Amino acid sequence: MAKLLSCVLGPRLYKIYRERDSERAPASVPETPTAVTAPHSSSWDTYYQPRALEKHADSILALASVFWSISYYSSPFAFFYLYRKGYLSLSKVVPFSHYAGTLLLLLAGVACLRGIGRWTNPQYRQFITILEATHRNQSSENKRQLANYNFDFRSWPVDFHWEEPSSRKESRGGPSRRGVALLRPEPLHRGTADTLLNRVKKLPCQITSYLVAHTLGRRMLYPGSVYLLQKALMPVLLQGQARLVEECNGRRAKLLACDGNEIDTMFVDRRGTAEPQGQELVICCEGNAGFYEVGCVSTPLEAGYSVLGWNHPGFAGSTGVPFPQNEANAMDVVVQFAIRRLGFQPQDIIIYAWSIGGFTATWAAMSYPDVSAMILDASFDDLVPLALKVMPDSWRGLVTRTVRQHLNLNNAEQLCRYQGPVLLIRRTKDEIITTTVPEDIMSNRGNDLLLKLLQHRYPRVMAEEGLRVVRQWLEASSQLEEASIYSRWEVEEDWCLSVLRSYQAEHGPDFPWSVGEDMSADGRRQLALFLARKHLHNFEATHCTPLPAQNFQMPWHL
Repeated sequence: MAKLLSCVLGPRLYKIYRERDSERAPASVPETPTAVTAPHSSSWDTYYQPRALEKHADSILALASVFWSISYYSSPFAFFYLYRKGYLSLSKVVPFSHYAGTLLLLLAGVACLRGIGRWTNPQYRQFITILEATHRNQSSENKRQLANYNFDFRSWPVDFHWEEPSSRKESRGGPSRRGVALLRPEPLHRGTADTLLNRVKKLPCQITSYLVAHTLGRRMLYPGSVYLLQKALMPVLLQGQARLVEECNGRRAKLLACDGNEIDTMFVDRRGTAEPQGQELVICCEGNAGFYEVGCVSTPLEAGYSVLGWNHPGFAGSTGVPFPQNEANAMDVVVQFAIRRLGFQPQDIIIYAWSIGGFTATWAAMSYPDVSAMILDASFDDLVPLALKVMPDSWRGLVTRTVRQHLNLNNAEQLCRYQGPVLLIRRTKDEIITTTVPEDIMSNRGNDLLLKLLQHRYPRVMAEEGLRVVRQWLEASSQLEEASIYSRWEVEEDWCLSVLRSYQAEHGPDFPWSVGEDMSADGRRQLALFLARKHLHNFEATHCTPLPAQNFQMPWHL
C-alpha cells in the first residue's frame, strides 16, 4: 500500500538512459554524481513506456495544467469582465465554487488512476524504489542508479548546499539568506532630502514600478520562465538533455542557493580525456530564453573544454523567478559548486555568457576576481536603452525607474570591477541588442560595453583622439573595412606591446592604467585601436546564431 501511495505522489518519469560505451567519469572528482549507466534489462526502451492507464491520466492532468496556466495569466482580464457583468456576487460565486470543488475531486481521482497505472509498471516501481532509497541515503551507488533516469526535477535530491563550504560560515563577505551583494544604482535625484513627505510622494510610483516589474516586465525580459513556453519546448529539452548525458557523459546535479531556489545544472568532465583544454572549466550563462539543454554549452563542448551549464531560476528544472538578486544567488552557488565539489581552482575557470547571461557572468567575475578569463557573446552594457527601445516614449520615466529598481542589469559597471582578460564578441547583424535597426551597427550596445571597459582600464589612451578613432573602427561592418581603418593609422603592434609591457613591469597589472599620459596623439590612437582589436571580435551573424567552436577563443592578455 505504501508503494502504491508513492506511485500516486511520485514524479513523472520521462526517460531511461541507454547504455553508452564511453568511459566512466574520472574517479579523482570526489562526491560527484557518477556517469550514468543503463538499467540492467537491455530490453527497456530509451524512452519510458507508460501503461495505457498512466498515459491517458497523464494527458488529462497535463491538459488541466495548461488550462490552469492560461487562466492564471488571463485572470486580471477575467476578473474585470466578471465584475462588469455582475458575476462576482455571492449568489453566483457559491455555485461556481461547487463546480470548482467537483473538478478538483475529479482531477484527484485521475491522479489516483495514474498512480495505479504506475504501480502496475515494473519500470516505474523500480524507479520509485531507487528514488526513495536515494532520499534516505545519498550514497554514490544510489546516485549512480538514480542518474539512469530523467524525471521531474522537483523530486531530485539536493546535491550541493550553499552553506556546505566551511569557509562560508567564517567568511565576512559570504552570502546570507537575503542574498549575495549587488551593486546598487545611484538615486535618480541626488541631493534630495529623503524626508517622510518625499517617501509618501514616491510611493505611488514605487508601487507601479513593482507591479510592472513583477508582472509584464519580468516575463518580457525572461520569456524562458513562462510555463507555456517551457511546455512547448519540453520535447526539445528532453532530447538535448539526453544528448548531454548519453553522448557527453554529462552529470546532472541540483544546487540549493542561499535564497532557497533549486538550480538545475549539467557538468561534462573532460579532465580524463586527451583534450588539453579539458583541464579548464567553462561555466556557461544562457540567454533570456536559453536552456543548457539546447544553449551555448555546445560551443565550448565542441572546443574540447570541461563545461558546467545551469538554468536560470524559473527555467526548466530550476525554481524561483529570474530577478537580478536571484540570478546572482544562483551564479554564486554554481561557482561554489565548481570550486568546492568539482575540484576546479578559480584560475582554471572561464566564464562564458551569451546575451542576457552577461549579467551573471560579470557578477561572477566581479565577485570571484581570480577566475582566469571571461568571454561575452552578444551582450550589452546596460538594460535601460534596450528597454526604452521596445516601450512607448511616454513610458520613459516608468521604464527607467522600473529597470533601475527591480531589473538593473548593469553589465558594464560590474565588468569594470574585473581585472582579468576579457573578450567581447559582437554580432554584426544583431537584431536584439541594437537600439535602431540591425543594419545600424553603431547602435549595437556591445560597442558601449567595449568603450566603457577601455575607458575604465585605459583612461589616458581613451581620451578624445583615442575615443574618436575607436568609434570609427567600430563603424566597420566587415573585416575589410576594419583592416582598412587599422592600416590607415599605421598601427605598429610590436610598439604597442612594448609600451604596455613596460608599463605593466613598472606599475603592476591592476587597472586603471595611466599609460598614454605623456604620449603623442598619434601614439594614443595606435594604442586605442590595438586594444580595441584585442578586446572585441566581430562575428557576422544574427543574435541567435550558434557560435562556431573555431570562434571560441581565449581573451588576449599581456
